[in-house]
This record gives sequence, C-alpha cells and structure tokens, in this order.
Amino acid sequence: MIYLQLFLAFLQIGAFSFGGGYAAMPLIQNQVVTKYAWLSPSDFSDLVTISQMTPGPIAVNSATFVGNQVAGILGAIVATIGVILPSCIFVTLLAWLYVKYKNLKTLQEVLSALAPAVIAMIFTAGLTILIPTILPEGFKEIATGLNIRACILFISALIALQKFKLDPILVMVGCGVAELIVQFATSSL
Repeated sequence: MIYLQLFLAFLQIGAFSFGGGYAAMPLIQNQVVTKYAWLSPSDFSDLVTISQMTPGPIAVNSATFVGNQVAGILGAIVATIGVILPSCIFVTLLAWLYVKYKNLKTLQEVLSALAPAVIAMIFTAGLTILIPTILPEGFKEIATGLNIRACILFISALIALQKFKLDPILVMVGCGVAELIVQFATSSL
C-alpha cells in the first residue's frame, strides 16, 4: 500500500509541477508534509536543502529521498518513477503537438499565460523555505525567535548572487563554510 501511495503522490507532483523544481516545492510539501505526514516541516526544509545540493532535478531528488525515507530503496525507485513518468509522457506529446502547431497563435498565447502562474509558484516555494529558516518559531515569536544568523546568510547570499553575480555553487559553499566557522567558534567557547 505504501508503494502505491508513494507512486500516486509523486505522480501528481510530476504531473502538476509546471515550471521546474522550485515550482514543485509547494506540491511536494502538500503531499509529504500535509497529506501523508511522511516528513515534518523542519525535515522538509532539510529535504529542500539536500535536493538543491545534490546533482539532478529537485523533484526527482525529493522523490528519491522521500521514497527512501518512507520505504527504503524500493520506495525510492517507485517514487522516482512516479515523478518522472508524467514528464516523459507530457514532453513526448507536447513535442509532437508543438512541431505540428507551432505557428498557431492560440498556442503561443496559452504558453505566455502560464508564465505568471509559474512565477507565483516559484515565489511561494521561496517563502515556504525562507520563513521556517529565519523564523523557526513562526510569526508568533518574531522578536525573540528570529534566526539572525540565517537572516545574515540570506542577505549576504542575495547580495553575492544579485549584485556581484557570483557563482551559486560558490555562494552555497561559502554559506556552509561560514556556518561551520560560527558553529566551531561558538562550540569552543
């Protein structure tokens, strides 16, 4: 039964996560945290971090991770197949339709209309990750529960990426090293 649940949960994620991995995050969170409670909200934050740091698409990495956590290697395989199957079918069908009807104005208008929805999904995914990171206790304890280190790392990374156009991998490694230094410095005091 768990394998069927994993397959169907990630089949839905794969079928409706238009716009890539970040747009899939709210869908993944709904399935694995809210609906099935396979992960806690803090575990979900860790999942997002791990999925971004490992090679490959975020949705596939998430499916593999969650499947493995819930039902071992077979669960990872089942969840991964579930998340990639819709893409395989949709891309094949869309490629055929696009080649056949690419000059149709209606098709171009439909594709343009999807852009705002995808941007909203990516923005929602960003907030889903940002809020628990900088406010671990939620909005009820803004003054006392604000994670100042996370805020500093977030702002530093944002400036490094936007103003200085640094490589995202370098920024991720830099943030990780900075946190390790802080952890080491505070543990030795």
